[in-house]
Amino acid sequence: MDVTPSTLAAKEAALFGRLRAAGRVMVAFSGGVDSSYLAWAAQRALGEASLAVTAVSASYPESHRKLAEQVVAQFALPHRFVATHELERAGYRANSPDRCYFCKTELFEVMGKLREELRFDTVAYGVNTDDQGDFRPGHRAAQEHGVLSPFLDVALSKAEIRALSRAAGLPTAELPASACLASRLPYGTPVTPERLRQVERGEDALRALGFRQVRLRHHGAVARIEIDPTELARALTPELARAIAAAIKPLGFRYVALDLEGYRTGALNEVLTIAGAAKA
Repeated sequence: MDVTPSTLAAKEAALFGRLRAAGRVMVAFSGGVDSSYLAWAAQRALGEASLAVTAVSASYPESHRKLAEQVVAQFALPHRFVATHELERAGYRANSPDRCYFCKTELFEVMGKLREELRFDTVAYGVNTDDQGDFRPGHRAAQEHGVLSPFLDVALSKAEIRALSRAAGLPTAELPASACLASRLPYGTPVTPERLRQVERGEDALRALGFRQVRLRHHGAVARIEIDPTELARALTPELARAIAAAIKPLGFRYVALDLEGYRTGALNEVLTIAGAAKA
């Protein structure tokens, strides 16, 4: 559904009002589309009473860190890096379907301590209305820790956040969807720094070949590559197929497979749907 400029302006004004009402706000800022716009909005609404906080760990790609630094520098956002240690949590390493709950719990506990130290009033993160249609155990952690979800409060969708990001001049407006590196491991595959590094290096290599939207799903000896459907034809050419295999195999994979359905969000959650149907 098309959204008029006046509707967008009204939602942005409501967002600014929601942030001002919250007092001193700390934003969970990964450098992605949603968190970048939220950090920008908080800075516009609150100035120095806002702080963008970026968590650094083995599950956070270096490319995301560089983009976060770019946004911070370009828009003079108050900002701080913090270290998180989700890999020390058994629930996270086990990689069950609620893995994100343990990751977000670690994030919000670390941010909560920083909030108290710096005397901020609250923490906010960038979940949007589109996220409500997928399995999101991380949102339960946010609710348990009293974390604000301003985009939900003013009913902002992903498309609307992209439109507002374009209007703000944010370099993240057209950024492909992204998620932490652990989301590339099938549920039940233990999360290790080594596997996360394989995924990160593999996806960097695929982008270096000119692909924009990619995922490397780690299936042990098999790397299953998801590429945006609009780019699949190019990936299937013999020349690019050889280049993909040559880039991925040296990372420790025996086989390289191209997923013919292409990239789609929540692909690893498809097994949950299948399992639920089998029990019905």
